[in-house]
Amino acid sequence: MAQADLFNASQPAPAVPTAVADRPADSLRTTAPLAARMRPRNLAEYAGQTHILAPGQLLRRAIEADRIQSLIFYGPPGTGKTSLAQIIAAHTSAKFERLSGVESNVADMRRVLASASNRLLNSGQPTILFVDEIHRFNKSQQDVLLPDVESGVVKLIGATTHNPFFFVNSPLVSRSQIFELKSLGEDELLALLRRALADNERGLGHLRTEVSEDALRHLARVADGDARKALNSLEIAALTTEPRADGVIVIDLAVAEQCIQKKAIVYDGDGDAHYDTISAFIKSMRGSDPDATLYWLAKMIHAGEDPRFIARRIMVHAAEDVGLADPMALVLATSACQAAEVIGWPEARIPIAEAALYIATANKSNSVIIAIDAALADVRSGRTLEVPNQLKDAHYQGAERLGHGKGYQYAHSFPEHFVPQDYLGADRRYYEPTEQGVEKKIKERVERWRALSAEAKSRGPTEGNR
Repeated sequence: MAQADLFNASQPAPAVPTAVADRPADSLRTTAPLAARMRPRNLAEYAGQTHILAPGQLLRRAIEADRIQSLIFYGPPGTGKTSLAQIIAAHTSAKFERLSGVESNVADMRRVLASASNRLLNSGQPTILFVDEIHRFNKSQQDVLLPDVESGVVKLIGATTHNPFFFVNSPLVSRSQIFELKSLGEDELLALLRRALADNERGLGHLRTEVSEDALRHLARVADGDARKALNSLEIAALTTEPRADGVIVIDLAVAEQCIQKKAIVYDGDGDAHYDTISAFIKSMRGSDPDATLYWLAKMIHAGEDPRFIARRIMVHAAEDVGLADPMALVLATSACQAAEVIGWPEARIPIAEAALYIATANKSNSVIIAIDAALADVRSGRTLEVPNQLKDAHYQGAERLGHGKGYQYAHSFPEHFVPQDYLGADRRYYEPTEQGVEKKIKERVERWRALSAEAKSRGPTEGNR
């Protein structure tokens, strides 16, 4: 079936030029990529996304009942965002219009919105407006859509590879249902590849092919959840492999490896993959898993992440997650950051990996961040304490007359370089040392000092600290 058949007969097929739509299947096979020809025509052919499209799920019920509201689909490339919009187009009685965040401008938007308004007023027919790559519209362009989406002149379907909560205006997000599409699993991609091989009308069934199981599984695995990449790689293999004497095209593992080559890591420097990967890296260090730590680090290195960004995050989490359980973690992380600044990729991978592994395998304590955040919460809540007189600066003329510094006891003048005295003017306890690593010894010292201070306080003020 030609791609134009994905749309209702009464509606235009914006994804395919009319000249192409009128061509026979044999002609279409030579002009459209396999991934475009094999787009699912209905929900039965749609692969993956069972979390939103399994029987009984909300989105599936809405599509089948033609009760679509404004939607935003987001997820990695090749997961079926545009295909899902086209399936909705085939099921709806509404007029289906399409704009591109890459190609369309404000004039195009106003023209489509004006037509939708006239159509609704004159015939009562609603309009579904599909905006591909909606994140490419700037704020002003997105604002153009808002009044007609809010009034119901159009029902919006947006597709984006970027998290809409960051890249789509909040008013549009609040008026839309958000559905996240996941990367396809290996088995789902295998099913798509086999379907393409067997399909005589749209796929490669007209060719005599023998594809090994190893080759199919390699294509499915290396495609990294991207159906478009898997299908187009299969087509390249079929069209560029010399047939045997009997006319059969044999695609083995070696051919598959050549056709798909190195997979492109899904990693956008300012998108979800960037933040999700660094989040996984940080949580793996915190969770003491050195192998996961190295994998997420390797993914960022392979994708060309800025080494200074990675090194800065390592420094933060040396203090946050290891803290005083092993103070050397911050020293090593700082050194790794300085090394990365000087040498850059690829050599920076070594000190950065060393610091990351040190944190992943070190004793853990989050007492530092808990303590400072507790003190900050006290300050922000308005409980501002005055500096006790004995702690105030006494190095200027007239300070003594104000009583500043009077009664202060110099700790180094006492045994163990400690003397109980009031340093805060209130009973507060923020730092609670753990028994992890080095901090266990710190805890022993702190508890002894606190006990001595409590004992001195119970005796009342002395001449020295009155």
